[in-house]
Amino acid sequence: MKNSLSYYLTLFVIKLKGIKRSFSQSPIDYRKIRREDVHQPKGRFFRKYISQTFKVADSTITEISKGSSPDKLLLFIHGGAFISGPAKHHWDSIKEIAKKTNCKIWMCDYPKAPESTIDTISQNIDLIYDYALKEHPADQILLIGDSVGGNLVTSLAQRIIADGKPLPAKIILVSPVMDASMSNPDIESIEKLDPMLSRTGVLSAKRMCAGDRSLKDAMISPIYGSFNGFPPTLLFMGQYDIMYPDEKLLEVKLKQAEVELEVIEGVNMPHIWPFLPVMKEAKMALEQIVNSINLKKNIYQGEQSKKPLI
Repeated sequence: MKNSLSYYLTLFVIKLKGIKRSFSQSPIDYRKIRREDVHQPKGRFFRKYISQTFKVADSTITEISKGSSPDKLLLFIHGGAFISGPAKHHWDSIKEIAKKTNCKIWMCDYPKAPESTIDTISQNIDLIYDYALKEHPADQILLIGDSVGGNLVTSLAQRIIADGKPLPAKIILVSPVMDASMSNPDIESIEKLDPMLSRTGVLSAKRMCAGDRSLKDAMISPIYGSFNGFPPTLLFMGQYDIMYPDEKLLEVKLKQAEVELEVIEGVNMPHIWPFLPVMKEAKMALEQIVNSINLKKNIYQGEQSKKPLI
């Protein structure tokens, strides 16, 4: 399948911005990367529809609510290598989701490394979910995370199951980082194709976050945890993403655990491609996220499915 003209334009902009160069440094320059952070979004839409901002532990929650009677709560756990974020593309994606669903959305701006370790970050994510359960039944809560946000969503789901808490209705994983150790030998061949990420910088960021934990601890590398009893899952992966080999392992583990699973695999797509601006393939993927959120019930009950490659 041919990629769109906007795909090549997006790759050109990624190269022009020097994102891969930034992720080729060790130690990674997290202060430079944080210059792209947007903690308070601007624009008419957000002025109108941000209903409140509040704190849960050390996290700032920005609530976006477009409808008067939202029927779901979407917890948006953003990516950023554990060291940065949220960024503009996260807010842009939230805006599109809010426009097309009847969700209340919580942007969860959690503590970052190196000031905080994975233990503190995970405690914050747990407390956010506990707070959500006080306001909404679990079957009205959905979780979405990109990159390390997908990592945090996955490890949260593992802890929810281990602790016997009510499960969310669905989780949506966008290019999730599943193994902080970056030890999969298949990464080397993909790294030459990845226009955005390099193993060197990603590994540096993960070491900043791990604290005293091994990089293969399930707290920071959920691929080593259990997937039994997982909620219905929508997984996006891109073929030109160094996270792709570990995401393929995740797909296998979810199927082995008989999880209700939908997989969207993007032809030649880079990291977090559903959230990239301009690109036609990203708009199609975001529309699939919207459709998944809007389903009254999970149509993939009892089966594992794989959409055609985008």
